[in-house]
Amino acid sequence: MMGGAVTTGAPDDTARAARVPDIVLASASPRRASVLGMLGLSFSVVPADVEERREEGEPARRYVERLSRAKVRRVLAAHPDALVIGGDTVVEMNGRVLEKPRDGAEAVSMLSSLSGGEHRVYSGLAVAAGGRIAANVATARVLCRVLAREVIDAYVATGEPLDKAGAYGIQGRGAALVERIAGDYYAVVGLSVTAFVDLVPSIGFEYLPGGLAPLPPPERCGP
Repeated sequence: MMGGAVTTGAPDDTARAARVPDIVLASASPRRASVLGMLGLSFSVVPADVEERREEGEPARRYVERLSRAKVRRVLAAHPDALVIGGDTVVEMNGRVLEKPRDGAEAVSMLSSLSGGEHRVYSGLAVAAGGRIAANVATARVLCRVLAREVIDAYVATGEPLDKAGAYGIQGRGAALVERIAGDYYAVVGLSVTAFVDLVPSIGFEYLPGGLAPLPPPERCGP
C-alpha cells in the first residue's frame, strides 16, 4: 500500500508521489488512525510491542517522547523501507501522571481527580524514514467540568474511558466532560496534526493536503 501520495497530473509531481514509501502506524489507537485518515493518508497498522513503563521521576514530556521513539524504532526494525509514525499520550495533574486506567474503578478514580480542575495533556509523536527519525511533544491545557458521581459512573459504563489516557476521550462522549481547551486539540485526541506537519520535513517529506510527497531538491545556486 503506497503512503497516501499526492498526484496532481504534472509529471514532476507524479514522480515525487511515486517515491513516497509505504506508511506504517506503530499504534493500535483508533484515534491516531482516524487523524491520519482525516489527513488523506493511506497506511497500514503495526502496533509496537513496547513496554509502557514510566521511569522513576521521569517528566511526562520526556516519557511520551521516549515511548514514541521506541515504538517507531521497534516497528522500523521489521519494516526498514517504510515511513513509520508512532505516538504516546498521557495526562498530568498536580504532578501525577495518568495513563490508561487498568479497570473501571481506576477510571472512576481518575475522572474524580480531574473533576473541576485543569490538567495538561502531553502527546508525543515520532516519525522515521530513510534512516532518519524526528520527534516532538505537543501539549494542551484542559479544564474539566465539575462532574457528579452519577455522570462519572454513566460515562465509565459506556466503556469509552478504558483505553484512553486520563480515562476520557475528547473526540467521543468524553467531550461532554470538558469545559475548555487551551492549546492543541489534536494533542488531546492523541496525534498532533501540527507536530506531524512540522516533523515530516526532518525525514525528507512534506505534507500537502491529501498526502505526502518527498521534499523537492534544493535549488542550485550559480552555474
